[in-house]
Amino acid sequence: MGHHHHSGDNYNKAFAFGIALNLIYIVVEFIYGLLVNSLALIADAGHNLSDVLGLVLAWVASYLVRKSPTQKYTYGLKKSSILAAFLNALILLVAIGAIIWEAIGRFAKPEIIEGQTIMIVAGIGVIINAVTALLFFSGRKHDLNIKGAFLHMAADAAISFGVVIVGLLLTITNYYWLDPVVSIVIGIIIFFGTWDLLKDSLSLALDAIPKNVDRLAVENYLLSLPEVESIHDLHIWAMSTTENSLTVHITVNDLSVNDDLIKKISKKLEEDFNISHVTIQMEKSYTDECKQKSDKHI
Repeated sequence: MGHHHHSGDNYNKAFAFGIALNLIYIVVEFIYGLLVNSLALIADAGHNLSDVLGLVLAWVASYLVRKSPTQKYTYGLKKSSILAAFLNALILLVAIGAIIWEAIGRFAKPEIIEGQTIMIVAGIGVIINAVTALLFFSGRKHDLNIKGAFLHMAADAAISFGVVIVGLLLTITNYYWLDPVVSIVIGIIIFFGTWDLLKDSLSLALDAIPKNVDRLAVENYLLSLPEVESIHDLHIWAMSTTENSLTVHITVNDLSVNDDLIKKISKKLEEDFNISHVTIQMEKSYTDECKQKSDKHI
């Protein structure tokens, strides 16, 4: 028996606003980065561009998740949200690598940079990225795809803030090596958050048990039911970044309890374990059948 519930908020306005705002800022930041010869600004613009691509990817996935099943895709396109989270993590890692590589090159050939312009442009970036990140803040704990979008924008806000610090220091010192140093430090910090996103999304793509589901607790619940003798072939996996599925074979003494027991289990799994797609195969107890045959023989 299947029990279905479709969750997840519609973030269309958040995606549209965040993408439009960031595209405008990227152009401004890149132009000023070239004018004042700041790697930090240019790198931030490049990272912002990767994040816009990430937002587009997450937006497309959030749309595809709501598509109805078809003859070919019987679950719909729910897995696209998991793939988007995984690709977002890869994009972030590539962007971080590019920034660090360019920053290392700057050590050998420091560039003279105008600190005040950097501060102003990057300061605007902090506000834009922070506002965009807040649009996805509430959904980051419940949806890995939205978490990817949030991490992208939070990372951008952090990088922009770091660039502001660089600009401030360059207005009072001539330590131009601070520009690549801060770029590297911020890149390393963002790497750790991105690594978690990569691991989590890869796990879900490989149908690992979602982090928000306790397999042992599910097993204990099923075995605690008086009608249940045993369970086997228990499988729990993520259909999307917000919906989980379960299939299980349950051995019972009395098959007449079938429908009521399935409804009871499905309701409990959804309410307490966030498992909304449940398929249960009921089986007659083998020991009970043997006992009946033994009684007849006597």
